Amino acid sequence: MNAMGIHSAKSLAYAAAGIVLMAGAGLLSSPASAQKFGPNGIARTETVRHAFDSDREAIQVRVDFAPGAAFPKHTHPGVEIAYVLSGTVEYEMHGETIRLQAGESLYIPAGAAHSAKNVADGVSAELASYLVDKNKPIVMLDK
Repeated sequence: MNAMGIHSAKSLAYAAAGIVLMAGAGLLSSPASAQKFGPNGIARTETVRHAFDSDREAIQVRVDFAPGAAFPKHTHPGVEIAYVLSGTVEYEMHGETIRLQAGESLYIPAGAAHSAKNVADGVSAELASYLVDKNKPIVMLDK
């Protein structure tokens, strides 16, 4: 590695160490604390939207739930994979209750009616990954 590569690697290492120290000291706010919850206690932050093919797109959304907040029964025009980032989220789907904690995930088939509720004492969060039809609403409330 040349001198320039070594200098760049050291700079990157120092920058990463500084970020870790700031995060540990509480100087960087977590995404959940930066959220502005809606009246239903839910905050949605789209992180990625990209064409998958000519008919579908891939979308990722961080969903933060205030304590006790619930998202009502709904469907999507494609599949969803929900990955719980923090807390505990309880899902209802196909007449079944599925309780997931941080690090666990759930596959939700296209068109499957489901709901989600934060059952933890604090804020819970999930990363919802969708592969859905283009030009359709991503969330359709169940009637």
